[in-house]
Amino acid sequence: MTSAAFSIEMKLTEIGPAAKGTNPGEVVVAVAPAFGKEMNKTIVKVDHAAVLREILSGIEEQGAVPRVIRSLRTADLAFMAHGAAQLSGSGISIGLQSRGTAVIHQRDLDPLSNLELFPQSPLITLDMYRAIGRNAAMYALGESPNPVPVLNDEMTRPKYQAAAALLYLKECQSLVPDQKPIELKAEFFIKG
Repeated sequence: MTSAAFSIEMKLTEIGPAAKGTNPGEVVVAVAPAFGKEMNKTIVKVDHAAVLREILSGIEEQGAVPRVIRSLRTADLAFMAHGAAQLSGSGISIGLQSRGTAVIHQRDLDPLSNLELFPQSPLITLDMYRAIGRNAAMYALGESPNPVPVLNDEMTRPKYQAAAALLYLKECQSLVPDQKPIELKAEFFIKG
């Protein structure tokens, strides 16, 4: 018996400048400048298409509305997410770097504060990305979810620190100074 191999592919289409949302049930997902463009996999080689699809599915499962934007003037996770929270109708956002690091942010918090932080990207699974989307949706809908359980491995940082630094430098090559975020339309296709 053979198993059918398939992959999820993603198309991110730029719609125009990202505007402030009015939907109180939306969660804005800010992806980094090179996400799904110059870079297509996380630090542990998980396809960006699968990561973003899980986050968006988690948001939708809870009854919230996802909106995707691309940060262009910063690749810093905290500032991407803080800027996205300012544009979110609910005031809730998710920041997502190309290497896979993620954060859930809220509009009235300082940039370096957050609701939930997921700093060890090599340990984040697709199930966790979906849970991140679900929790962000619950915050947007006025609920107080239990934080997404995170894995911790003290050897992760030394093992991946050099690769993370190189990926961040590669990410920064896609920055466009003084450029406001761009609204994206995310489409997913199953290929097999």
